[in-house]
Amino acid sequence: MGHRALVAYERTDGQYTLHYSHWGAANLKLKHRITAETPFGGDDTDSKWAKQLLAELADGLEADAVDGYLTGEDRPSTVVEPKPRATGLTLDEIIADHLDYLHHEAFYVVSPTFEVTAYRTLWFGLQYDSETVDHGETVGNGALATVRWHDGEPVGDGHLKGQFRALKDVVGDMVDKGVFTQSTARQYLKQKLGEWVGKRRELRIPSGEVPSPDATLSRS
Repeated sequence: MGHRALVAYERTDGQYTLHYSHWGAANLKLKHRITAETPFGGDDTDSKWAKQLLAELADGLEADAVDGYLTGEDRPSTVVEPKPRATGLTLDEIIADHLDYLHHEAFYVVSPTFEVTAYRTLWFGLQYDSETVDHGETVGNGALATVRWHDGEPVGDGHLKGQFRALKDVVGDMVDKGVFTQSTARQYLKQKLGEWVGKRRELRIPSGEVPSPDATLSRS
């Protein structure tokens, strides 16, 4: 099944190229594996082809042109697919229209200086937590949250995921009992996330609704 993630590399014009990684979400490992020497997260630190390709993508190379660029290359495998899924996107477009909050477990944003921000995806769908909800959108229906790190490890990751799973279980029961509608349930999930994340971490929600005055929210 993999631990799927999307990776957004910032271009020189401020837009982004969007790439896929099949295993990149595990332990949020790409935060440290994507570097100037290994731009697609591989083990080869002499990856001139990768550096050149990323530089051309940053200058506006389209995805269709990448196949020809890579043809015949004898190159090591990388954790992030070198060919982008899309180019010329804003972050708002990515988190609203491209991120699948159920199937993509993580999202990374890479700056031109290779500062990597790692987000955990949190899906708002309730069909696995409620007997009365049978469908939930996966693309654009969730939140992104950074986690607490210590000595290079995402020490807050497991706690956040566990908290959110427990919260969804309770909210699903409240929907079944008629206490929440699906709309109010979604708003409650946002509110609680805002309270948990607080001012030290970042929360991104596609709709841009402010869940809590204490949350550092990046809005679409």
